[in-house]
Amino acid sequence: MMEWQPDEQGLQQVLHLLKDSQSPNTATQRAVQEKLEQLNQFPDFNNYLIFVLTRLKTEDEPTRSLSGLILKNNVKVHYQNFPPAVAHFIKQECLNNIGDPSPLIRATIGILITTISTKGELQTWPELLPQLCNMLDSEDYNTCEGSFGALQKICEDSSELLDSDALNRPLNIMIPKFLQFFKHCSPKIRSHAVACVNQFIIGRAQALMDNIDTFIESLFALAADEDSEVRKNVCRALVMLLEVRVDRLIPHMRSIVEYMLQRTQDPDENVALEACEFWLTLAEQPICKDVLSGHLAQLVPVLANGMKYSEIDIILLKGDVEEDEAVPDNEQDIKPRFHKSRTVTLRHEGDEGEEGEESEEDDDDDDDSLSDWNLRKCSAAALDVLANVFRDELLPHLLPVLKELLFHLDWVVKESGILVLGAIAEGCMQDMAPYLPELIPHLIQCLCDKKALVRSIACWTLSRYAHWVVSQPPDSYLKPLMTELLKRILDSNKRVQEAACSAFATLEEEACTELVPYLSFILDTLVFAFSKYQHKNLLILYDAIGTLADSVGHHLNQPEYIQKLMPPLIQKWNELKDEDKDLFPLLECLSSVATALQSGFLPYCEPVYQRCVTLVQKNLAQAMMYNQHPDQYEAPDKDFMIVALDLLSGLAEGLGGHVERLVTRSNIMTLLFQCMQDTMPEVRQSSFALLGDLTKACFLHVKPCIAELMPVLGLNLNPEFISVCNNATWAIGEIAMQMGMEMQPFVALVLNNLVEIINRPNTPKTLLENTAITIGRLGCVCPQEVAPMLPQFIRPWCTSLRNIRDNEEKDSAFRGICVMIGVNPGGVVQDFIFFCDAVASWVNPNDDLRDMFYKILHGFKDQVGEDNWQQFSEQFPPLLKERLSACYGV
Repeated sequence: MMEWQPDEQGLQQVLHLLKDSQSPNTATQRAVQEKLEQLNQFPDFNNYLIFVLTRLKTEDEPTRSLSGLILKNNVKVHYQNFPPAVAHFIKQECLNNIGDPSPLIRATIGILITTISTKGELQTWPELLPQLCNMLDSEDYNTCEGSFGALQKICEDSSELLDSDALNRPLNIMIPKFLQFFKHCSPKIRSHAVACVNQFIIGRAQALMDNIDTFIESLFALAADEDSEVRKNVCRALVMLLEVRVDRLIPHMRSIVEYMLQRTQDPDENVALEACEFWLTLAEQPICKDVLSGHLAQLVPVLANGMKYSEIDIILLKGDVEEDEAVPDNEQDIKPRFHKSRTVTLRHEGDEGEEGEESEEDDDDDDDSLSDWNLRKCSAAALDVLANVFRDELLPHLLPVLKELLFHLDWVVKESGILVLGAIAEGCMQDMAPYLPELIPHLIQCLCDKKALVRSIACWTLSRYAHWVVSQPPDSYLKPLMTELLKRILDSNKRVQEAACSAFATLEEEACTELVPYLSFILDTLVFAFSKYQHKNLLILYDAIGTLADSVGHHLNQPEYIQKLMPPLIQKWNELKDEDKDLFPLLECLSSVATALQSGFLPYCEPVYQRCVTLVQKNLAQAMMYNQHPDQYEAPDKDFMIVALDLLSGLAEGLGGHVERLVTRSNIMTLLFQCMQDTMPEVRQSSFALLGDLTKACFLHVKPCIAELMPVLGLNLNPEFISVCNNATWAIGEIAMQMGMEMQPFVALVLNNLVEIINRPNTPKTLLENTAITIGRLGCVCPQEVAPMLPQFIRPWCTSLRNIRDNEEKDSAFRGICVMIGVNPGGVVQDFIFFCDAVASWVNPNDDLRDMFYKILHGFKDQVGEDNWQQFSEQFPPLLKERLSACYGV
């Protein structure tokens, strides 16, 4: 068979194309793309590309490499259509030239090899791995390095396949081979060798586990390697081994900790970052306390030192630019925001906040625009988790460090001290309390520092102590903090504005109604910021306003406040187009405002309502067109629909019965029925929340659709989608309360699923509570249908509702249980103690509900007789006994 040879004219054409594709001109680029598509019709076009890469040594390296990268893209897309002869030629050329003298060409060939091998070719290219492994022994450095580079890429891309029977377990040969190269004289080769083995740690490949001790010894031998890339890979290996084979590290733990302390201070920041991950990983291991308690004195200063901005950070963050508020944002810097769909939750005993939700962790400092993860962030995160592990034991080592840093004259050092103080807030809050009366005023003073980066970190750290600030008399700290923070919201530096807005949102969540006296002042500031802010911070400002509305609730419903707040919001609302993603945060904000203002939102509700309905309608229409002609239409961004549904929920909740006239004039029920059947869980989740809110606000419009809606609700009682299931469950309960006895035909559609969910292990608390409420409500309106199932749910029912605050949902659910016990008293006998405990969880039930409890308790006592009751109530915890005898005389 003759070896393939290029046609001279064809080769010139390909070279011309490669030259053009390096042109910055977009029109040229487009022409290149079209030409590539045409040339791909010729089966041997790919031969030309490999030929330029491997044979055409007269060409410059960037052109040759580019030829290889275009070929790699063709392999990705069209490899299954390559004629066998072409595929064979490309594979041959790759293996013959992996030792090219140019590092760029070797790397390109390596990328090409791994791309071919991920196309299912590891099985059909049996000579690949043996040949690459043999070439490692070559006397020629380039051949050895090129083969190792290719192997490293294959190990990264195909680690699972390499450790499977499909390939006859090549790792049994490869891993011992790689381990031999840990001692190679070239640092680049040593680094490849460690990197290759590292790919198999997390998956616990058998061949590595068989050689684990040799591996660990070989790593120790490289501990002091002069090459930073090798040290980085050694640190990475130890961090992963800590996760999967901590048993093998424990005997050497002391020396590993000392080694990692050294490496965390490595002059090469990449090494220091890998080493710093060790502390983060160790903190999650049960052995952390034993292993580290003797080393805290060395570790704490090292971590604190890693939290200083490096000189490069300061240049990148424009740390010397103090005023930039007039500079428009770079659109690339604005991260996409994700809307968190509505989940219906209940309030618990002891929650002071409105929501029973954990606040999301906005942790560790706020320089997102920097490369995302760096030594500063990793050190701060490590200190944060260690503070949670060691709590008060950390302070003796921390306080001297903090003293030195916080009052330092160099702003970079002082800034890192403020970050340290913020990082330990969660773990050491109680033990820091005695120092806070002195520290908080110092931090408030730092809000006026002349360096913007100091002002912004002070905002963040103060927000981490917001809980403590709010627990003190308001004049001591809350008022001065709020005054300064509001000034920072109007800072002339954008980073400070952003940090202040986020910190203020946290303060709002903690302070809630404590803010009411200052509302006028707060609104003046937030509204003024509207006219001042560039794009990115506007989005954060919406969040601060929404959180304010959530925190003060109906106190916002005052004419003077509405007059300040609504005009700028509505102006933005009118400026934004239906396709603009900035609608998300604005809609979320308006949803909170509508819920808080209640009837105060009436003058604004009509255009807002209409637009939400339009957004849903457009989105559904686009989805339909896309499903019919995916080649002609784009898939819609369903977030628009989700946010619109959530704002409609906010309107229904805030306006109550007033929403009825809006619903009358729209086709929302038809749209809602479609949304409830959407393939995307988040769309269904939001539609069930809206269904429940409309059921409460204007059932008149929901009722005609019940027969269609109920089967859809029943289908969504699937706990695999927790939030969908939760909202569907809640909506069923709300519908039951409105339907009364007419609910009877629909009970069978949902009851079995609900009983199954309440008995499932590991079901999240919110879902259990909503399920219990809905079962109780169904029993309240259709006791004959539900009561026979009592023994199957009474115990989990009682335990899931005992911690809920007294409210109307709890009231209706307990009425249901009492009615059902009346129908089927035998159903609770086995679990009566749980019922007693649930009854005692009421602080002050309505009189008629209290009577129901009284009758059931006394009825049970009379039924079993005095002696048996004495015996039975002996099992009660003392507190329960006390409450029942005080409230119900049993």
